[in-house]
Amino acid sequence: MALRHAVLAALLDGEYSGYQLAKIFDLSVSNFWHAVPQQLYSELSKLETENLISGRQIIQHDRPNKRVYTVTQAGIAELERFAATPAKPGIIRENLLVMVQAVDHISADSVIAQLEDRALASAAKVEIFERTLQHLRGDLDEETYLQSAAPIGPYLTCLRGRRFEQENYDWFKSTARLLRARAGAHAEEGGPS
Repeated sequence: MALRHAVLAALLDGEYSGYQLAKIFDLSVSNFWHAVPQQLYSELSKLETENLISGRQIIQHDRPNKRVYTVTQAGIAELERFAATPAKPGIIRENLLVMVQAVDHISADSVIAQLEDRALASAAKVEIFERTLQHLRGDLDEETYLQSAAPIGPYLTCLRGRRFEQENYDWFKSTARLLRARAGAHAEEGGPS
């Protein structure tokens, strides 16, 4: 997937400025696609040049003017084309997993500390996803929302993000606990930790 498709998909829900789009990426899109604001602004410019989005200037008297963007019919057609291509499976590239892989030959203390830090970060992300899901659902329970409410796409990707971070949390915590227990057992035996 290219950043262009993530931007087009994010713009489907309304007319947004680059700043607003960056906030959307931070809150919801970041669970499946990461981009920094500079990348987003650059991509918006390219998409507008290619007529996949249209932009218009909003004059603001008390603040700098801003440009807002919407997806064009050509942008929708690009998303249709993208959706018709086979999706490549995702892969994990994770520095912490390299550290865990090497833990039999290095000190486990820093690895354990990083696992615990990452567990805290994942727990915070789970809470953010929970709040986002609740906001999308409003007064509906999840089953009712999933059967008939809209928007469904952002809700489903948020569900995936929550599950991903919950699984990360569980793995980070259990792996840190296991490594700490093993280090303690080795210390009692007089072996290296």
